[in-house]
Amino acid sequence: MTTPADKRIPVDFAEPSFAELFTPKLITVLREGYGLTAFKSDLVAGLTVAIVALPLSMAIAIACGVTPDRGLYTAIVGGFLISMLGGSRFQIGGPAGAFIVLVATTVQRHGIDGLLLATLISGIFLVIAGFLRLGTYIKFIPYPVTVGFTAGIGIIIFTSQLKDFLGLTLSGPEPGPILDKLEVLAAAVPTASPAALLLAVVTVAIIVLAKRWRPGWPGMLMAVVIASLLALALGLPVETIGSRFGGIPRTLPMPALPSLSLEKIQAVLPSALAFALLGAIESLLSAVVADGMTGRRHRSNCELAAQGTANIFAALFGGVPATGTIARTATNVRAGARGPIAGMAHSVFLLLFMLLAAPLAAYIPLPALAGVLVVVAWNMIEKHAFAALIRSSRGDALVLLATFLLTVFRDLTEGIVVGFALGAMLFINRMAKTITVEYQTPLIDPDVADSSRERVPYDPSLVTDPDIVVYRISGAFFFGAASTVGAVLDRIADQRKALILDFSAVPVLDSTAANTIAGAARKAHQAGVELFITGTSPAIRRTLFTHGVRPPQTRFGRTPESAVRHLQARSADSTKDAGETAGSDPRS
Repeated sequence: MTTPADKRIPVDFAEPSFAELFTPKLITVLREGYGLTAFKSDLVAGLTVAIVALPLSMAIAIACGVTPDRGLYTAIVGGFLISMLGGSRFQIGGPAGAFIVLVATTVQRHGIDGLLLATLISGIFLVIAGFLRLGTYIKFIPYPVTVGFTAGIGIIIFTSQLKDFLGLTLSGPEPGPILDKLEVLAAAVPTASPAALLLAVVTVAIIVLAKRWRPGWPGMLMAVVIASLLALALGLPVETIGSRFGGIPRTLPMPALPSLSLEKIQAVLPSALAFALLGAIESLLSAVVADGMTGRRHRSNCELAAQGTANIFAALFGGVPATGTIARTATNVRAGARGPIAGMAHSVFLLLFMLLAAPLAAYIPLPALAGVLVVVAWNMIEKHAFAALIRSSRGDALVLLATFLLTVFRDLTEGIVVGFALGAMLFINRMAKTITVEYQTPLIDPDVADSSRERVPYDPSLVTDPDIVVYRISGAFFFGAASTVGAVLDRIADQRKALILDFSAVPVLDSTAANTIAGAARKAHQAGVELFITGTSPAIRRTLFTHGVRPPQTRFGRTPESAVRHLQARSADSTKDAGETAGSDPRS
């Protein structure tokens, strides 16, 4: 049933304004009305997430090759700004396991100053990406790529924790490449410490059992506390934060710029780009997860700008790269958060923990933190999604395995780029196969919409006209399908006196496709064939005009039927004029 014109609901397709795109969700929440009940809920959620983030932030920092306090600085400063300025209501920011490999490599190559500089530059890149509105495009990363590189990172994190998990003593530095690392670790297995292994296993067991039987309890914090008490009570000979790092400070450092030089900037630029790319992907994935859990919608470009600002300030305070974290964001949602104040509260609670309990952190055994990261690594590997993609199709399996293997054995950035390229090529191939060029029989009524064609009787005079042929192009007409359509048009463009191309089923047309039509139009014109194009949207018609497909060489109509009637009427007029000329007296 057709809706009357005066009762149709207007839909506004206007592009969002700058304020709509970049207003932080904090402002939106406050405008909606933020009461005491919501504030209490956010405080409880913030405390819950802070308890989870406390051991995790230190463990990630240690795995990155820096001191544990830098992980706390990142969660406090970066996490606060991500929540305050971000485009997601529930995003929790801080150090992420996905960055471990990149950060550790950057520290080895360029030192702490190089890491801080790369983090600062990556923040600038993210701010620029946000204001250039690139967040929409980053969300186009194929699902097999995200599953593949996340699983690859999980494997790398797991292997990076084997030394502390087993309490191994290495004769030299631990290699970076995973095969070399495993070879060195295997050679050091005889030096394994039973005490370290005991604490690590106890930590993993407590986390797993707490998640299964008491999911509301802070399993990670409980595991670290129990392992620390066990090591202290039994006097176990294991490394602790105090023995390796001398503990953690009780205050935030004063902000300071890292050492700047053109040579240093050029050296760390690849790391900065990798930080920005991974941070953008990770944060937007986390925001999408939060949207799925709550039914809300985040502002991707605002989120990128906030992530960039957070990384700039995290670098100034001596932190590592910050991004949205999926596990902590999900914990925040499940804990009953109402808005960004929960994430801000999480950072404030972490600061209070550091101010009040910093001396106790010296007693935390490193095998316990290794156990925490082993659980994190296991959870990062989406086993069911991995298996489903392997079974789904050869294309998805190829993208998944290429990304996974390159991430593990080569480089994270290379894995993402190659996986994305493979995914894009497979998608182009699939889309190119969907386009069709079919012979169409014109209908009697030019006013009937395409969706009702099968209900309209045929007009014999239109069906049997030997001089007019109608072809309908269906599907996305773009560079991937241009050669296929071009080959068909080359075969039919000079067979009749008139060729009608129906574009009513073409949703999009790019410049390559428009150039293909322009070539067919030139060929038809040279052969004396009149070309009619019907059913084009304004955008498609504008693209065709830009590439020279325009009157008088090509005519445009609303439907194939109207084009056929126009051609027949003109043909009849020509015949009549010819008859009158032949029958007239030349002397008159």
